Amino acid sequence: MAVARVACRAQLGLTAPLVQVEVSLASGLPAFCIVGLPATVIKESKERVRAALTNSGFTFPAGRITVSLAPAELPKEGGRFDLPIALGILLASGQLRASARGERPRELYGELGLTGELKPVRGLLLAAAHARRQGHDLVVPRGNALEACAAAPRQVRAAGHLLEVCAHLSGASPLPPHSALEHAATASDGNTAPGLDLADVRGQWLAKRALVIAAAGGHSLVLIGPPGSGKTMIAQRLPGLLPPLAESEALEVAAIAAVSAGGFAPEHYGQRPFRAPHHTSSTAALVGGGARALPGEVSLAHLGVLFLDELPEFARVVLEALREPLESGTVSVSRAALQNRYPAAFQLIAAMNPCPCGRLGEAAADCRCTPAEIRGYRRRISAPLLDRLDMHVEVPRLAAREFTEAASEQVETTAAAAARVARARGLQLERQGICNARLTDAAVQRWCRADGASERLLANAMERFGLSGRARQRVLKVARTIADLAGVPVVTAAHMGEALGLRCLDGRGTTARSAPCGRPLA
Repeated sequence: MAVARVACRAQLGLTAPLVQVEVSLASGLPAFCIVGLPATVIKESKERVRAALTNSGFTFPAGRITVSLAPAELPKEGGRFDLPIALGILLASGQLRASARGERPRELYGELGLTGELKPVRGLLLAAAHARRQGHDLVVPRGNALEACAAAPRQVRAAGHLLEVCAHLSGASPLPPHSALEHAATASDGNTAPGLDLADVRGQWLAKRALVIAAAGGHSLVLIGPPGSGKTMIAQRLPGLLPPLAESEALEVAAIAAVSAGGFAPEHYGQRPFRAPHHTSSTAALVGGGARALPGEVSLAHLGVLFLDELPEFARVVLEALREPLESGTVSVSRAALQNRYPAAFQLIAAMNPCPCGRLGEAAADCRCTPAEIRGYRRRISAPLLDRLDMHVEVPRLAAREFTEAASEQVETTAAAAARVARARGLQLERQGICNARLTDAAVQRWCRADGASERLLANAMERFGLSGRARQRVLKVARTIADLAGVPVVTAAHMGEALGLRCLDGRGTTARSAPCGRPLA
């Protein structure tokens, strides 16, 4: 009896536990058995491995072949185990002898085609990150080389065929380390600005001001206005205002993308994500789920932006699922056999119409929505969810003369606004280590110091508009961000007043002939 062992890693949420692929050859009737909680795709690897070995010029052993994926209690899935199984068979049968040179431990990944070519597999960036921490080398398909290099730039060797891997293991033709320069060039190309500049937005000074405040403090924002007023255009410019991701943050974002159904795109490495799911998305699509408990949009938008256009059109149960991630910054996806926890520190930007027809508040429009219809439309966003949103800002439709006037005025570009945002973020990180939107209640009391006039203003607003304790804390955080943009150490009445003015949906009734924020029409 001969036994061979080849190392690989499984994928379980955002972890990649080490798996030893043990292959045993014994005499007896021909049989090929795989044990260790393999998924159906791994059980089917028997035929792929058999064809790949035969078509690559090797002899498939006669007798009983037992493949054990240890640890046995860990679920395994995916085609990544094809290459380790094939190599284990070759090593156990003596058709391949691994070089005895003093090299670091190896991990091997790849799905085998019927002729022996190596096909890319999903989620290798996560495995590469774990292998890097343990000092292991990796052999991966060429299609996964850039992905693996993002996490382990000096430890990746890429191959296109089973024979190349065999020549590498035997020492006949070692695979060179894959160059990280190509990955760096690709990432750099992916980071090129797509041309979305804040200066392209005509007028809408209040909405653009709110967007800068949201970027500076990491706050959530709802834009309310009629169709065509520029809500989506404004929201799409938020990623350009945010500071660049740190290396550890970029790896975290890439790891979540790598384990998702869409996979990791090397050209997007280092970019803050911008996710804009359709309003027909399900709860599982938004917060994560499915049979394999994959991450949802809130996790794919981690450290980036989640944009929900037509907010009231989302199903109520879908919107309510956002409440916990908005508070905690994480989401736990539980299924009968497994539980995965994913980070979800996203920045929520939403857009909505003021009424079902979208024309409420326009002097020249004929809005025929009844008060009951308007109330029903807005009640699709529950009070607990609205309480968790930092700013609600009106985006009115511009008149023709306003377009002409705005075109002749000097406006702030994305680069200039991003510099102000970076200075404000720097103050927050130096003072408290996190952005203002992530402050706990105790940290708000410590860092969001306000003078007497601003405290009285906030108390009066709470009494007049019925603000909750949570809304009060969020107003304080926004006011602290406004003060940071101004470089002022203490929150003043001017900062508090502006923060209160950026919550136009709090405690204000709506009638059929009122503007979106409850103010009478001119």
